[in-house]
Amino acid sequence: MNLLVKSRTRQLIRVWPWGLIRTGRTSQLLLAAVNFECDDTMEEFQHTDEDYNLWWLMLLMRRIMYKARARELFQYRITPEQAAILFIVQAIGEKATPAEISRWLFREPHSVSGLLARMEKQGLVRKVKDLERKNLVRVVITEEGQQAYQQSTKRESIHRIMSSLSEEDRQQLRSYLEVLQNKALEELGVNRKLPLPNSNRPRNLA
Repeated sequence: MNLLVKSRTRQLIRVWPWGLIRTGRTSQLLLAAVNFECDDTMEEFQHTDEDYNLWWLMLLMRRIMYKARARELFQYRITPEQAAILFIVQAIGEKATPAEISRWLFREPHSVSGLLARMEKQGLVRKVKDLERKNLVRVVITEEGQQAYQQSTKRESIHRIMSSLSEEDRQQLRSYLEVLQNKALEELGVNRKLPLPNSNRPRNLA
């Protein structure tokens, strides 16, 4: 890219009041400028560290697929994180404590506690004390949460994306991902595998 054009493009991207953009020729030109700049930046960004390039590709893939899933779930007024928690609670039933949910999702306990607090406020779950172990709190799905869970099982965006792979491709991808997951856990010093729960069993509602 011509150095003068590159400089002007970057200046335009930095100073333009993006909040004022709606539709029309101006927005089209600016978006084209952004894409032009991004394409050129990617050319500069690429390097020979293939491991990092592959890691970056997986990171972008995760973010893009997350956004597609979030857009699908928006109509049901839940987020992918909330859908994941409903999935876990549905799957492990009476074992669903905040600590156990954190373990299954591989997330920090305080992060899961915050999510559960918001979900309880929305009426999706309830936290109840264990009758035998008073210091233990269990998470149960409410009727409203069960409806949200059923809606979240409509995973058309996931199926559409995954349909680009053949059955053989999927099996191979699963195998590769399991190898990478196990190695990453080893890197973190975690000596356990992350299970994939079966969410088909019916659960009692709160």
